[in-house]
Order: sequence, then structure tokens, then C-alpha cells
Amino acid sequence: MKLAMIGLGRMGGNMARRLAAAGHEVIAHARTREAVDEMAAAGCAAAYSLSEAAELAAPQRIMWLMLPAGAPTSDTIDALIPLLRSSDIVVNGANSNYKDSVEYGRRLSQHGIRYVDVGVSGGVWGLENGYGLMIGGDEATVRILTPIIRDLAPHPEKGWVHAGPVGAGHYVKMIHNGIEYGMMQAFAEGFDLMRQKEEFGIDLAAVAEAWRHGTVVRSWLLDLIAGFLADDQELEGVIPFVADSGEGRWTVNEAVELGVPAPVLTIALHERFRSQDSDGYQYRLLAQLRNAFGGHAVRRSDD
Repeated sequence: MKLAMIGLGRMGGNMARRLAAAGHEVIAHARTREAVDEMAAAGCAAAYSLSEAAELAAPQRIMWLMLPAGAPTSDTIDALIPLLRSSDIVVNGANSNYKDSVEYGRRLSQHGIRYVDVGVSGGVWGLENGYGLMIGGDEATVRILTPIIRDLAPHPEKGWVHAGPVGAGHYVKMIHNGIEYGMMQAFAEGFDLMRQKEEFGIDLAAVAEAWRHGTVVRSWLLDLIAGFLADDQELEGVIPFVADSGEGRWTVNEAVELGVPAPVLTIALHERFRSQDSDGYQYRLLAQLRNAFGGHAVRRSDD
């Protein structure tokens, strides 16, 4: 298939590479010429403006956005409307608030343009391993996109779900990230407890490696922990500052709006707030774990 990838950061760039390697015709566009040139070298068609991307994507335009949530995504959608025709498709694969996605769908539908929201998980490992995809949109439009989705996913039949109508994809991804916060916090607290039991001299790297096999807590997050603890158990060079991307806040707000108790997810979010003006091993581990799976920047004491 042919599509335009708008936004070539950590996620968008690697998704474009994965699709191009699978044989899709990918048109690459970003704010900087350097990013576009890099993707051209990887087998994508270069588009140095939004209008050029829309022109190259014809006749059935699929414009896949991987842009920061909020104004960058909203403004780009507004800029695309006069460039697109009825039945063209805008896919929003970034971490937008699901309420914004519902509004984007309504806005585009007034012009006959289809809209699909896709929550994407997989971080910097997605290029090699595939991406988890949570999709919101009408069935007919999702069916058109299925060849692309199957090649982005870890397996053509696994790792992706059509979650429901417009907004459902980003809603499910929001909850996914809230759960992720809780899992990461539990690992951070547990390893900190073992580290503090100094009389036992517990080898944290050995424990993490052992837990990866046969235990009920084995997971990809644990695999990542075992990997970086094998190199540095103390994480002394990592500043204990753990950012929150916004989706954790949205999840907690949703729990309040629905009146659904979510104490673990709420506390995990608050612990990230605490890390931003506190010190401790838990936060160094959390910061390093976010870097390991998502390529998120780590603040180091020697920076």
C-alpha cells in the first residue's frame, strides 16, 4: 500500500522503516529536511512539505500522523483538510487524548474525510519486534488499513486490536499506559527493598535474571531491568527524575470521572510527581527503565 508518514521521530521514523522494509510505498515528511533525507536513504519517498506529501500519497490518500499531542496534531489536521478529498484517511498514531481524537474525527467527517486513531506501543524496539496497536474507527476504514496494521504488528494476526469506534484506540492506549505506570512502580519499589536489605547482599541483577524464567512476574519490563542491572546495579549516574508523558494523568482523571477506583495507577502517577523533587534508587530505576523500552531521555549527573 501507499501512505504518508508525517512525523519522523523515534516512533514515526522506525514505523516508516518497518513499513518500507515490508514493501509498502512510504512517503516521509517531517519539519526538518535532515529527517526527510534520512528516511529517503532508508527507501522512503521524500516529501519536504505537507502539500507535497498529500500530492504523492494520491489517489487514495492515507496520511499517518506521528506528532506530539495537542496543538502540533490539531494544527496539522487543520492544514491537511484543504489538501485532502472525500474518503481520504487521516490516521493519528500519536498519544493524543481520546477526547481530542473524538473531536478530530468529528472535524474531519464534516469534510467527508475518514479518521482512525491508533494507540501505538513498542517504543524503540518496535522496528525489530513490531508494535502493539490499539485501533479506533469504523470497520470499513480499518479494513482498508489492515495490510499496514498487519505489517506494523509483531505478527499479522497478533498484537493488534480494533478496539471500537473513533476514540477507542487512544482510550485503550491511555489505560495501557496507566497500567504500565503501576507495573513499573511495583518493580522499582521491590528492587529498592531488596537493595536496602544490606545484610543479605542480594545480587539484584541475578535476581532479575532468575525472575525472567518461570515466575509469575516475568515480563518484557523485567527483561529490560535484567539487562541494565547486569551493567550497573546502583544506577548512580542516573538522576532520579521520572517524567510523566500525560497519559497517566488522563487515566487517573478518567477514573475520577467514571467513579472507578484506581488506587495503584493513581499512586504510581503521584510517585512520578514525587520523583521530580526527591531522591532515591526507585526513581533512578524507573528513569532507566523508561529509557530502555522507549528511548526516553535520562538525566545523568555528568550532563
